[in-house]
Amino acid sequence: MLKKIKIFDYKNVFKETFNGFLEDKGLKLSASLAYYTIFSLAPMIIVLLSIGGIFYGKEALQGKIFSQINDFIGNDAAIQVQEMLQNLALSGKSTVAITTGVITLLIGATGVFVEIQDSINEIWRVKSVPKKGWLKLLMDRILSLSMVASLGFLLIVSLMINSLVLILSDSLSRFLPDFTLVFIDIINLVITFGVLVSLFAVIYKILPDAEIPWRDVRAGAVFTALLFMLGKYLIGLYISYAAIGSIYGATGAIVVIAVWVYYSAAILFFGAEFTWAYAKVRGEEIRPSKYAVSVKKMEIEQGKQPIDQEKICK
Repeated sequence: MLKKIKIFDYKNVFKETFNGFLEDKGLKLSASLAYYTIFSLAPMIIVLLSIGGIFYGKEALQGKIFSQINDFIGNDAAIQVQEMLQNLALSGKSTVAITTGVITLLIGATGVFVEIQDSINEIWRVKSVPKKGWLKLLMDRILSLSMVASLGFLLIVSLMINSLVLILSDSLSRFLPDFTLVFIDIINLVITFGVLVSLFAVIYKILPDAEIPWRDVRAGAVFTALLFMLGKYLIGLYISYAAIGSIYGATGAIVVIAVWVYYSAAILFFGAEFTWAYAKVRGEEIRPSKYAVSVKKMEIEQGKQPIDQEKICK
């Protein structure tokens, strides 16, 4: 029976969230995603710029992306990402090299979202059916590419809103100069929060091989966005005071990127655990999709009974 979540119910929600995060080895999943992202970050940005540049100026979009990277992980890491993009440039190469490069870029750019999909599937106790594996792989890649396109769309929307805010702030600054600065900060905060909620909602609703009601998705997306905005500053402080870049020398920028992605992934997966716990406490069951089955994890004492640790429930 479904019930409305009250303030006292959040105690059980957070208890289930923490227990699930530990049981599913959330930090291990985060480390795996961080490792994968190091190789996929540059291809993903290139595809993102290619898609978004069709509708909005490529230079403006690139400036927005690197401004965000600089805010999140610092100037050195942002420069390292720019160098990665330059090394992956396809201009001036042969047709075969360009074709191979495009395929490699698409596989690399979509790989991160496939990894996120597998991890959330594990958290939500669902597993894709092995039948028609090639078809499922193709669908996952197309879905992941659509996620990259969605990122481009969200960036374009945020750029357009920022442009309108700047135009409006120029008019307001003539009459209320002090208020204008506060106004811009508030609007930017609201825009960032809205983009993050939309992004996490799309990830939780579309990527996993599961059927989940929008009410649970909204709760999880809002919680994860709030946690991410708070964590962004805490991670930034940690990276600054830990002096990771200076400790690792020439590879410091790569390590900084890995650390930032690691903690960001931990927030994403913790939010997925919260979404699962929220649905459970509310009495809603997250069901497997058409091409998936439910999975139950069981602990069996050795020598007692020859049964797999994972039991698939069709």
